[in-house]
Amino acid sequence: MKLAFAGTPEFAAIILDALVGSRHCVAAVFTRHDARAGRGKRVTQSAVKRRALTAGIEVHQPRGMRNSDAAETLGAVDPDLLVVAAYGFLLPASILAIPRLGCINVHASVLPRWRGAAPVHHAILAGDARTGVSIMAMDSRLDSGPILAVQTCPVASKDTTGSLTERLAKLGAAALLETLCALESGAIEGKVQDETRVTHAPKLSKSQAAIDWTRPATEIERMIRAFDPWPVAHTYVAGQDTPAFRVWRAEIADTDSTAAPGTVLRCDEEGMVVAAACGAINLSDVQPPGARRMSSAEFARGHRLAPGTRFGPGPR
Repeated sequence: MKLAFAGTPEFAAIILDALVGSRHCVAAVFTRHDARAGRGKRVTQSAVKRRALTAGIEVHQPRGMRNSDAAETLGAVDPDLLVVAAYGFLLPASILAIPRLGCINVHASVLPRWRGAAPVHHAILAGDARTGVSIMAMDSRLDSGPILAVQTCPVASKDTTGSLTERLAKLGAAALLETLCALESGAIEGKVQDETRVTHAPKLSKSQAAIDWTRPATEIERMIRAFDPWPVAHTYVAGQDTPAFRVWRAEIADTDSTAAPGTVLRCDEEGMVVAAACGAINLSDVQPPGARRMSSAEFARGHRLAPGTRFGPGPR
């Protein structure tokens, strides 16, 4: 089949790799505009753009998909099918109608659970035991079209959004190739989603990454994993306006504490243990401002925090 592809982050790039390596022809790629990223705010191409240019595929970066230029560009490509994965734009009816076989989306959840921009984050935050990928025929609403295929996998106890997203991308790529074969032969029919089971996964922000120590330790540990690699959990010393450090890894501490939430119980060579509303957390890997990521033991050697120090939510 002659395909067009729309996507932006690494999740989408892994799926594009599978299409490029298949017998199908990827005639054009659509991706978001280059953005400033990193400490130096350098202009950076999306993962999908980099992969497409390496493969010699024509790249288009419209400001949105609701203008006539985007429709004209896709119409000139004249694909049999548009494959979408984490693109970042909703597609209007004018775009959906162009490909002969329509548009399909590779979504990182088992729909209708976790419709939206951050399904992997929300699956970890919620403590889901399993998640997966859905291949969906697209309509003009958000992640609401008929389901063509589903593959599931467990969420491991140490999974971060980064590790789980990579696994789901590979699972989605394999499911997509099987779906394309079924679409070619006409041996596939979409299943309408159950609207009574819908949950939403809205985009997260950096402001949500401040640890709320009044939450149970189990929730805080999941949050730290869910916010890795972005926007990365962080905490403040109570009364200060700048974060004390980012938190990359943590475990539930085997500590029975009655201290107020956010109280540092220990900060030494054996770790940094902080009280939560229920239980305590051992902060294993942290990153002070302007410094590299380090173990809590290494942090303690140069930034010792006295037991009784209180962490708070930061500025409001």
